[in-house]
Order: sequence, then structure tokens, then C-alpha cells
Amino acid sequence: MGKPTGFLEYQRELAQKRSVEERVLDYNEIELPANEEKSRQQAARCMDCGIPFCHNGCPLGNIIPEFNDAVYEQNWEFAYQILSSTNNFPEFTGRICPAPCEASCVLGINKPPVAIEFIEKSIIETAFEKGYVKPTIPNERTGKKVAVIGSGPAGLAAAAQLNKAGHWVTVFERADQIGGLVRYGIPDFKLDKKIVDRRVEVMIASGIEFRTGVNVGIDVKGDSLLRDFDAIVLSGGSTVPRDIPIKGRELDGIHFAMDFLSQQNKRVAAKRGLNIDFEKSHAGKKYEKPEILATDKNVFVIGGGDTGSDCVGTSNRHRAKSITQVEVMWKPSLDDKKQPYHQVRDENSPWPNWPITVRTSTSHEEGAERLWSIYIKEFIGDNGKLKAIKMADYDWATGKPVEIEGTERVAECELALIAAGFLHPQQDLIEQLEVEVDERKNVKAPKYQTSNEKVFAAGDMRRGQSLVVWAISEGRECARKVDEYLMGESLLESKSLSMITPEYAHA
Repeated sequence: MGKPTGFLEYQRELAQKRSVEERVLDYNEIELPANEEKSRQQAARCMDCGIPFCHNGCPLGNIIPEFNDAVYEQNWEFAYQILSSTNNFPEFTGRICPAPCEASCVLGINKPPVAIEFIEKSIIETAFEKGYVKPTIPNERTGKKVAVIGSGPAGLAAAAQLNKAGHWVTVFERADQIGGLVRYGIPDFKLDKKIVDRRVEVMIASGIEFRTGVNVGIDVKGDSLLRDFDAIVLSGGSTVPRDIPIKGRELDGIHFAMDFLSQQNKRVAAKRGLNIDFEKSHAGKKYEKPEILATDKNVFVIGGGDTGSDCVGTSNRHRAKSITQVEVMWKPSLDDKKQPYHQVRDENSPWPNWPITVRTSTSHEEGAERLWSIYIKEFIGDNGKLKAIKMADYDWATGKPVEIEGTERVAECELALIAAGFLHPQQDLIEQLEVEVDERKNVKAPKYQTSNEKVFAAGDMRRGQSLVVWAISEGRECARKVDEYLMGESLLESKSLSMITPEYAHA
């Protein structure tokens, strides 16, 4: 390594954030740009560990020690070449990935781990600034045509790799803008959509065709895809949300989190002057209740994950009266804000595994009450509108939830946002293409190829709801399998790990 003693000389530092008081007034990104010297110091902390477990921790297999060394040497172009060889969209993962690589960092055994995500973001932003990011135009075309259904991270990664192999790629997206969940699921204060637009422009210049506002399965039928394309990649995501079918669910004021978040992202996009269709949701369907606002309301966010956290941050910017985030599972025993980073471990999640801990997001820093082991029993209304929530506490001592007697209570609530995850992809196109599904109704494609040899699947549509870094990995691996099918062999990069299977859906 460039500085073998760097981990002894420098402390872990991340990008500075705008103050809470300032950032809740807008939807601009929370993190401030990093300077090259700070990035160099953080890269210097990467130690000569012998076996870099970070490689295994990263679903993409990013070559982390090598790009850290290049950053330390200030060879930014080489650092970008190394990073982009395994990751098509470091500007996404550098902002919204939970960084499982850092949980596997050898330095993290007894010190705060290397700030890998921070360095990754620094590399890609420097690469764009210095002009290293250029369209990938193949020297010759194969003449083969591939349809990619869905423009989320998995679909975009598959499209980029297939284009690199020389195939003609058409990406179909039912929403009015490209990006899938990174466009309409992630708030702008975490990922400014100019970042997405910047990447899409590079992909268009590379020869990839994008068709928005096309709901494949309805506007374009499966049989026409099979007729017009040599291969099809299904990457439409896991889009059917998990509901809470309890008394009062029909009341006005109860919404799925993704409708709330996508609508706000559309408002931000409209202020930028983009031509946005406010009549339709991110799923291409008409909004039944167009305006979802948290302003002056008591908000309950049901679900303790990242999507719930994004609802908290958005509600803060709407000026909600109060915000409560509830989680049905128990509260982890360790808290990432109350203990040194390397000590946030318990016997159930030893290094180098992903630590089970309470995670405090930037949205939580802005204000919200958080409750664990909560059972939502009933939505209470007045004249058809939500007015309160009835809830109780769970006891998980036996491993199964048991309601604790005497804990039932009612709390004021005019807006409930269901952020309980997703069940499976929509089935229309899957049925039209007559491909098999698994017991969870995800597309059955153990090696990315479905029961129809021309049809492949990647991302959440194949493995179930997961992380953006897994989606990119899935798209890349799927593209290689498509290339092999079309050409008999493939020169595309591959991360040949047996763990890239649906059984390992979570980091």
C-alpha cells in the first residue's frame, strides 16, 4: 500500500453534512463535496491486510485496496478505471449503499473501518469532473437485439454491459423518467436526480435506446417482444407492496410509502423544469388520491427500514406536526450512535458479518420518535378520514410475537405511510411470457435464464427485494449470461461467486 502506517495516523472521517436547520428547508443533497486531500487521507487508512475481506463483503466484488492505493497516489484516472471495471454506477452506491464492504473491513476488527463508500463517491465525482467518464461505444455491433424491461439499477447495469458487448439494447420503462427506484424511490436529499440524468446521457451517447411511458405487458405485449428481440431481460423490480389488511385500511390518509416518495420526487423534478406527468405514479398508474402531504399532520411511518427513514426525512421537509416511525421487530441491543464503530457487534453478528444494530440515518437526525416491537391493530377514522391509530406492544421473548396485555393505546394520526417492504413483481408480463415463478412469485431463474431460453431475469424481480448494490451485481451477471446465450461465449467481466443466488437476498 502507498502508506502502510496510514491507519495509525489518520482517523476515520466522512463527508461533512449540511446542518439540520439548513437542509430541512430544501431537497438538495445533504452531504457536502469532499476535497482531494481528505479523500487521500482516508484512502491511506487502507492497510496491507493480506486477505482483503472487503472483496467478499461487496456484492460487486469491487477491487477496493487497489483503488484506495490509486487515490492515495492521486492517480484518479487509474482509480476510476479500477472502480468502473466492477461497478457501473459508483455515483449511486457511493450515496445510497449501506456499505457491507465496510462491515467486512479487516481494520474494522479493532478500529473504525476504512471509509470505502466515501472514497468511492470521491472517485466517481472526480472522474466526471476531470472528464474520465466517456460513452462506451463498441468497435462493432453483433446485430443482436435485446429488450431490457425496467430501468432501475439492475436494468441499467444489464443494458450497459450488453451494449458494451456490442448488442443493440432497448430499455423499456413505464414511468415518465428513467431510473426506477433511484429516480422515484430515493429522495433527492440523498441522491440528486441530476446524478441519474448525467449517467443516462452517457448511456444514450453509448448507443442505448430508452423508451419511457411504455408499460410492457399492456402497451407492448409479451409475444411481440419475443418476436422482435433476440433476448429479453426482465428487471422490473419487486413492485407489489406488502399491505396491512386491518380494520380501517380503506380510510383516506393511508398510503404506501412509495406513492408518497415518488410524488415528492416528481414535485422536485417539476421545479427543475422537467416535463413531469403528475397524473401517474412511478408504476405508470393513475393516482387515486393525487396529493399526499405531511404538512401539519401527525405522521406514522409503519416500517423501520430505509424506505421508512426516507418517509421520515420527507415528512420533516413537509413540516409535519409530529413523526413516529414504528417497527414490528424488536430493538437491537447495540446502537451505532452510542458506541465506537468497531464495537457495534454482538454474538449474533460477529466480524466480518453485517452487524445487527440500531442504525441512525440522516433523516432520524432531523427528528422523529422511533418505536420497536409495535403491533398496529386498527386504523381509526372520522367521516372516512384517518384520525388515529390503535397499537400495542409485542413481546418477542419466545421468538414469536405475543401482544403484551395492557399496552393497547390510541395515538393521533392523520397520515399513515406503509413502508413494510415488497412482496414480489407484478405478474402480467411474467404470465404473458409463460416463464416459471418460485414460491414467492419471483421469476425463477437460478442462473439468470428462465424457463423460456430467450428470457432472462435480474435484480429484485429474480431475487426479491434487496440492495441497490445487489441490483447492479445482478444486472452485470445477467448480461454475461445473455451474451453467452447470443454469442456462445462472453468476454464481459463476471464475479463468479456461488453466493450470487436468490437465497442470499440481504447483505
